[in-house]
Amino acid sequence: MYVLYNTYDVRVNYAMRSGQTMRARFNVAEIAARALEIVDRDGLGGLSMRTLAAALGTGPMTLYNYVNDRGQLEELVAEAVISDVELPEPSQDWLEDVRAVATALWQAVRRHPNVVPLVLTRRTVSSSSYAPAERLVEALARGGLDDVDLLAAFRAVLALVMGSAQVELAGPLAGPDRDIEQVAVAGWPAPNILGSRRWPRPANAPVRSRNSTGPSTCCWPA
Repeated sequence: MYVLYNTYDVRVNYAMRSGQTMRARFNVAEIAARALEIVDRDGLGGLSMRTLAAALGTGPMTLYNYVNDRGQLEELVAEAVISDVELPEPSQDWLEDVRAVATALWQAVRRHPNVVPLVLTRRTVSSSSYAPAERLVEALARGGLDDVDLLAAFRAVLALVMGSAQVELAGPLAGPDRDIEQVAVAGWPAPNILGSRRWPRPANAPVRSRNSTGPSTCCWPA
């Protein structure tokens, strides 16, 4: 089911029988924002209908007026991250713009490391989540690419950004403190397999990652 990022009316049984409409107590953006706060703080394991309802000051059943299940709730969380990408103004240099869009995507994901598995595995379809893709395609087209070459370049840039996110923030290089559920959703084995004695360099990668500024280590050197 497509997720729509808008405020809408919730019709309860009584209102439907009486022909009246009850105004929604929350909007979908508010639900998504509060769910994102929970995941940022407590990891994916901390998000449930019950914990979200408590954070909103309502009952769990109220949330089913907005989402069908946890899966749709997770889609909202992924949407919130992608919609938060801060795109810079276009320049006259198409390659610089490609780099800028990739960096903006990386920075948005990096701000919410607990959400990386959802960004990687959940579909985002709101209009706001298409903005980074539109800007990236436009920049690549200005570089003279079209048709198959444009599609291949678009996929390559996204794969670079999301692959970097998976390895650094949700994969075996994320460090032993990474939420086990996040690692499982991302499709990687538990990070404790990286014994520091046998593989000292990968084991030290999480420390270097946390000390890095992000953009220069995500995609390519400036």
